[in-house]
Amino acid sequence: MRDDGDPKMSVRPRPPAPPIRLGINIDHVATLRNARGGRHPDPLRAAALAVEAGADNITAHLREDRRHIGDDDIERLMASLRVPFNMEMAVTPEMLAIALAHRPHGVCLVPERRQELTTEGGLDVVDHVAELAPFIAELRRAGIQVALFIDPDPAQIRASAEVKTDAVEFHTGTYCEAALQGDPPTVARELTRLVEGARAAASAALEVHAGHGLNLDNVGPVAAIPEIVELNIGHFLVGEALFIGLGPSVARMRATMDAARQGLRHSDTEMSVSGA
Repeated sequence: MRDDGDPKMSVRPRPPAPPIRLGINIDHVATLRNARGGRHPDPLRAAALAVEAGADNITAHLREDRRHIGDDDIERLMASLRVPFNMEMAVTPEMLAIALAHRPHGVCLVPERRQELTTEGGLDVVDHVAELAPFIAELRRAGIQVALFIDPDPAQIRASAEVKTDAVEFHTGTYCEAALQGDPPTVARELTRLVEGARAAASAALEVHAGHGLNLDNVGPVAAIPEIVELNIGHFLVGEALFIGLGPSVARMRATMDAARQGLRHSDTEMSVSGA
């Protein structure tokens, strides 16, 4: 018999995690096009196929050196897309002027160096609060949602809240590289950083996104973090498209993410203790 003084244990469902969005980065379709010139393969066609296969939004990075996406691509995407368009860009007067002229649904501010192959690590918000705050304010006044591409570091999250951005996008590159190299301790450590960072950002009223290096083998644990509401993926999906087509590539990622999210919803319960 249960002693009347013992607490009762009950299990109740937590509020369901929100659906997770899939943003497709089409930069490397433009990389392939630019290798020979002309318009083929056209990033616009890639964007349309991605949306048809389950993408919720489209992302393109207009770099200062225009190594892949160009100004004409931005104009055509803005004119044709019927889903939100997210423009990745550096924190420069030129990019601010372009964003204000086109007014995409959102921008993601990223660090950028001419010599890098791809974005390396997150933006240092802590040391650039004075520069970022007015930059973000001007974008937001134009009705543009602003995200900052950062590492899942507590200080960077606090600084992101301080500069009044709408969202943060966590750099998942270290986690993905550790998974690729077969380094379980680093995978576990980086996944913990993502989980704790997502909780901290959500508690600071920041929308939480993630991306960089995600593929079918490593995306599940990230998609299962309930506070993360959007993943942005590009290079892997464009690479897979060479073998199976872009539509199937996006559809497989969509299904993998949704399965991880569905598993989260089925297991999302909490224990409560009450007195007799």
